[in-house]
Amino acid sequence: MAPHADYPETTNPPPKKLTPLWKEDLEKFGVAVVPGVLSKERCDYYTNSFFDWLESFPYGFSRDDPSTYVPEYLPSSMKGGMYHGYKCQHEKFVWEARLEPSVIKVFEEIWGTDKLLVSFDGFNFTLPATAKLLPKEETAPWPHVDQSPQRKGLHCVQGIINIAPNGPQDGGLVVMKGSHHHFTEFFKHNEGKRADWGSEDWRGFSEEQMEWFKERGCELTKVCAGPGDVILWDSRCVHYNVLPEGDQLRALFYACYTPAEFATQENLEKKREIFRRKQGTTHWPHDNLWFRDEWKRPRLGNPDTYNRDTPRQEIEATDKMLKLAAIIPY
Repeated sequence: MAPHADYPETTNPPPKKLTPLWKEDLEKFGVAVVPGVLSKERCDYYTNSFFDWLESFPYGFSRDDPSTYVPEYLPSSMKGGMYHGYKCQHEKFVWEARLEPSVIKVFEEIWGTDKLLVSFDGFNFTLPATAKLLPKEETAPWPHVDQSPQRKGLHCVQGIINIAPNGPQDGGLVVMKGSHHHFTEFFKHNEGKRADWGSEDWRGFSEEQMEWFKERGCELTKVCAGPGDVILWDSRCVHYNVLPEGDQLRALFYACYTPAEFATQENLEKKREIFRRKQGTTHWPHDNLWFRDEWKRPRLGNPDTYNRDTPRQEIEATDKMLKLAAIIPY
């Protein structure tokens, strides 16, 4: 259609698509908060689902009885509320969170594709009363990265689907902002070429090594977020978890998505088998995949004799879910 004679064709280029601020933060600082990804109603649903899950165990926990908010009445976890056992990675409500379209869209924006795989990760439901009873070794900072220096560039962006208010005193993620920019330099000057990394994408840091990053302008920051926000961080960023200091519970899902094309055929086959066994994975959706027996931790200082061979409730599979799990190819 020809332009109207009174309105000549413009010679200006089309406006550029604006980059979301959170993407700029992720690139610059290595961490970002995407606000309002889930509604209050969905967060309330997931909070109730966490409580339902805890009450399903034979330990006597009741959401209506604060005296049961202590380890004696709770299933086994690490650091006060990080759950990886009991086939929890494949519970219905956990898969529902992973399948939230608005959550998936965030990672589609990061990678520029809708052909993604998702991690079979656990969740965090930390009750402040439990956190305050933990021994010192469980509360100490554990700064680390989740990517080997043998990998060059961005390979993994980790995610938290935040369900409860998460302010400065409410526990949560601590990140050394900007440390991903010094990732390669650190290992070049401090570690050289290590032969023992293999596919293990994890490395802890000492206090002295943390000072190395601080000298280069990196700043330790407690990430705060509201219910329904998604927290993202580059796996090359130094980070760790802290426990609540106040009375606000911590509720979240760990969820990470990466392009399906990142996975080798061998890893796709492993992922399918892990899914069939209803086992969990690391934060990585496409690599670091191992077959594990039921993840167990001592409970009250003794082996936990209670176990589940299947999730308490399983979700009805959809094509989208099976593609994210690598069962159906894209």
